[in-house]
Amino acid sequence: MAGTEGIRLIQAVGTGALEWLHAHRDGFRLEPDVDPETGFLDRFKPVGELAVICKVLFREGVSGSRHAALARQLIDHAWRDVLDGGRMLVRGQRIEPHSPIPFEVYLPFKELGYDHPELDRLIRLNHRLGSWRAAELLPVRRLCLSAFERRYGLTPTMPEDEAARRTWLAHTPEPWTVVTRTGYDITHTVFHLTDWGENPAGLPAALAHYLDLWLPAWLDDWADLQRWDLLGELLVVDACLPRPTLDAAAWQAFAAAQQPDGAMPVIGDMPEGGPEEVFDLVYHPTLVAAFASVLATSRAFTALVDGAPA
Repeated sequence: MAGTEGIRLIQAVGTGALEWLHAHRDGFRLEPDVDPETGFLDRFKPVGELAVICKVLFREGVSGSRHAALARQLIDHAWRDVLDGGRMLVRGQRIEPHSPIPFEVYLPFKELGYDHPELDRLIRLNHRLGSWRAAELLPVRRLCLSAFERRYGLTPTMPEDEAARRTWLAHTPEPWTVVTRTGYDITHTVFHLTDWGENPAGLPAALAHYLDLWLPAWLDDWADLQRWDLLGELLVVDACLPRPTLDAAAWQAFAAAQQPDGAMPVIGDMPEGGPEEVFDLVYHPTLVAAFASVLATSRAFTALVDGAPA
């Protein structure tokens, strides 16, 4: 995507997304009274995803002081008001000691300076349990856990290179066999191998070459299908590559799908329903839009500084 006009379009997507997330921050909520067997930990996922995206925004430093302030307010709200200063994570870890979810949610908060000593103690204790090592996880989830363990300072239950070799992407299968579920496996494999875009060199050269060849076709396909959530994740993958393309057509389609208030639908048009129901359906693609925007903006600025086309 060439020049400052393209960068402005990418930045506008992130601006709208972040402002929508801030305006609807009460949608990040837990259900503390729900039966623990029927999903107490499920509502932790949006909070953890918010922390990851805010960490990327702070790291890249291309969003401006106002947006950095909004992101800081969001993450403060999530830690203080949603997680009760980490106490809800402690509760979740005690309810399901073998679950990695409280640990995965906690890590980006800890990396941003929020910590809870009792939760740290529980994590280190549970990491020694046989049930932690025996957890039957999909390959990309195992890679996630290994990467998070390494970042936390624990010895990965499975070495990251071994976990990566088990993923769909590592086998570089026929590109036309990709379906929606596989697409998400691909994107998250790239996120974990590159530490959410911080280290593009973490992506093995063979996988980078495979993505260089086939990512443009996947971007076209999912834009045509109007699957905005997955398209956004694939735009993040592009920004994680050693040579990102910042595909103009894909970004234009993605930006056109964004609503005037900044929300991004999952697929097609915006869903209908009550505020909480709509939030639960669109928070993720809107977070992804913020993620894609900040990472692509950073790469575009780098390309301009280096004299390459952006």
